[in-house]
Amino acid sequence: MYKIAVLGDRDSIYGFAALGLDIYPIREDEDAAKKLKSLADGRYAVIYITEALQARLDTELDRYRSLKLPAIIPIPGVSGNTGMGMQSVKKSVEQAVGSDIIFNGN
Repeated sequence: MYKIAVLGDRDSIYGFAALGLDIYPIREDEDAAKKLKSLADGRYAVIYITEALQARLDTELDRYRSLKLPAIIPIPGVSGNTGMGMQSVKKSVEQAVGSDIIFNGN
């Protein structure tokens, strides 16, 4: 059975533990890259990652974009929504269907 993980700063992800998700507070970017690699070994089907951490790990995340699992989903952190999550969804939809059917170029 697959699991769900959450990566990000402690304040942003701590509440997910109450839902039964595995949380991994990250302090350093190097730790984040190593932890992401270890989580993507097949145990986790979904990895939520804060938008702030996603911005710092964008090149690392490119390795996983074409894989079926894990699905890496950006979520807003305590600092608020940066819009990166929506941009990620837009990019994925464009790749899947070949055009921007959600935002129509906006």
